[in-house]
Amino acid sequence: QVQLEESGGGLVQAGGSLRLSCAASGSSFNINAMGWYRQAPGKQRELVAPISFGGSARYADSVKGRFTISRDNAKNTVYLEMNSLKPEDTAVYYCTADWVGMDYWGKGTLVTVSS
Repeated sequence: QVQLEESGGGLVQAGGSLRLSCAASGSSFNINAMGWYRQAPGKQRELVAPISFGGSARYADSVKGRFTISRDNAKNTVYLEMNSLKPEDTAVYYCTADWVGMDYWGKGTLVTVSS
């Protein structure tokens, strides 16, 4: 079992920055890919950025050039650096982890971007 806990969400003005963190605990030594999803009010959950154990990352078109995902395997932590935030980035952001073929999710952290 893996537990994921996100932090770093909050209220920010458009154009601002936030850094989300997600720490894995429990049976975290076998975690493979990790990533971030988000769900805006009234919309479906969407993939923001996944990252492999080796650090290969990709991004949704809507965040390319503004968001950066990274991870520290020694700390079992994944980060999402968000710059040039827009009101449409407002959502609950969820951390995910692939552990022995099973997907685990955090409870989410709310990011609100005011115009």
